[in-house]
Amino acid sequence: MIKKNIPNMITLANMLCGILSVLMCLNDKLLAASFFILLGIFFDFFDGYFARLLKVGGDFGKELDSLADVVTSGIAPGFIMFQLIIFAQNGSWFGELNASSENWQSFAENRYYFLPYLGFIIPLASAMRLAKFNIDERQTDSFIGLATPALSLLVASIPLIYHYSEQMYFVRFFQSPITLVVITLIGAVLMNSELPMFSLKFKNYGWKTNQTKYIFLVVSIFLVATLQFVAIPIIIAIYILFSVLENSTKKTPIKRPE
Repeated sequence: MIKKNIPNMITLANMLCGILSVLMCLNDKLLAASFFILLGIFFDFFDGYFARLLKVGGDFGKELDSLADVVTSGIAPGFIMFQLIIFAQNGSWFGELNASSENWQSFAENRYYFLPYLGFIIPLASAMRLAKFNIDERQTDSFIGLATPALSLLVASIPLIYHYSEQMYFVRFFQSPITLVVITLIGAVLMNSELPMFSLKFKNYGWKTNQTKYIFLVVSIFLVATLQFVAIPIIIAIYILFSVLENSTKKTPIKRPE
């Protein structure tokens, strides 16, 4: 019984991280909110790994995993994006990111006060993507559309870039409300698109069948080592590019489910 529920406990740890991320976000602690998302995605990777290792996978675990992802990779990044757009409109950044009535007063008086609410497109699009994932039999070894943790990682990286990065070009780029809204909208479209994307799951470790994965992992490690948190959005962009290039070399089209 304990063995059977080990992956489910890891999945629940993922969900708890998402809940704590939302709590931190509501208290304007965006750094902590981002770190909880990163921790949650870490758990999200290992619940499936242990389910396969212990051979205890099943429909219950699959549904629970999606529910956890809605929280950690949907609701939590949606709240972070909501806060980030408010800060972008008000021009307040780290270490000015603490709760203040001035921030909310400026937000209420802004003529584009509706923009931060666009951040909540992320949890809506994530829920749609996860619901389709559960009934789409094509997505056993790869993904159709951007996986929710990928967009969640991108959103979570933005407060970390603000605080830790010395690459001011990237900092200024992500301080634009327009940039944040565009990321939200493009991310929502990509999650629910029909674009095939490769998975990092390995059935074997041969070069011929995994060369795209190996190249991607080497490039990602190099970028993280050189750019730290700035590497995350670049890695997500490279992941999308590699998926497009890999798909363009395949002659057999992927059929949509009935």
